[in-house]
Amino acid sequence: MAIDKNHQGDFFPDYDNKETKLKVNEGVEQPPIVNPYLTRVFKKKPSLLSVDEYMEGITRGDTTILSKAITLVESYLPEHRAIASQIIQRCQAISNGRKTMRIGITGVPGAGKSTFIEAFGSYITNEGHKLAVLAIDPSSEKSKGSILGDKTRMETLCNDPNAFIRPSPSAGSLGGVARKTRETILLCEAAGYDVIFIETVGVGQSETAVHSMSDFFLLLMLSGAGDDLQGIKRGIMEMSDLIAITKADGNNVEKASMARALYANALHLFPPTESGWMPTAVTSSAVTKEGLDVILKKIEDYFTLVQENGFYLKKRREQARYWMYESINENLRNMFYENGSIAPLLPDYENAVLKGDLESFTAAAELLDKYRRVL
Repeated sequence: MAIDKNHQGDFFPDYDNKETKLKVNEGVEQPPIVNPYLTRVFKKKPSLLSVDEYMEGITRGDTTILSKAITLVESYLPEHRAIASQIIQRCQAISNGRKTMRIGITGVPGAGKSTFIEAFGSYITNEGHKLAVLAIDPSSEKSKGSILGDKTRMETLCNDPNAFIRPSPSAGSLGGVARKTRETILLCEAAGYDVIFIETVGVGQSETAVHSMSDFFLLLMLSGAGDDLQGIKRGIMEMSDLIAITKADGNNVEKASMARALYANALHLFPPTESGWMPTAVTSSAVTKEGLDVILKKIEDYFTLVQENGFYLKKRREQARYWMYESINENLRNMFYENGSIAPLLPDYENAVLKGDLESFTAAAELLDKYRRVL
């Protein structure tokens, strides 16, 4: 910084002293900013759009606006929830008028869910469909963070103009899905995607939530990984509409065929499904692309059947009823924790429970009683 000669004594008191050897050189003028338009380039844009702007972008198929809208829906901030609620309602009205295929995909660890989804997804888009992949990443119980790296494992599908991939953290949600997966499905359908993949975290037997928001449930299994029929329990198999034995290539073809036969026989032991569909097992390979056409044919046959016998609409309505109660529960939870009279009390009650001065059930009962009084 250049120093004015008339005020050098203000910075260096000994400057006017003739006996001092202190010498102050003239400062250097600061050069002008390298790019005078830099501030214009990095000018902060408004973080929120209007509901109409979000809807216009979503219905136009703008993936940037769609991603922003999904982020808004996933937000915990009350002001974001108010806008997100309007977007969801308007997207639901659009979604209800479209015949879409919601396909839940889960599998045991190592079954190659991401690899399969990339290969099968590319096959689906080549058949003329628009695909949205909602990939759920498990969140750390310690740091609460997620890697959200599914897109890095689906490089081909990422560059497909007819595919949209959205990774979301599970954030402690049970059932193998994220907290706002169902709302995200509605937004994607409003954006024109007719096939929705819901990839779960692959947690084994707790994929009940994904079953309550999908039309078709695809279970991916491995062969040669121990006792095949004990690899996964009855609960998840009963929900499956199709089992695909993955990695059926190379030296694994024979083992995959044997596993397919075992699972197909096991599925015949279950009671008939309400939809009238007979679940079965097939083999597939994401490397050779073998079996992908068979899986798509099975899925299309299923949707033809359930749309003709009315089960498609019946299941959608039952799911809507289920999510009505889920929405009530979530809103009640938010109202309790965000209440101005309750929020300040929570730290004190929490500390009392941690110190052992108060039982957890007693603390909960007292807080709920206080909440009822302020209503």
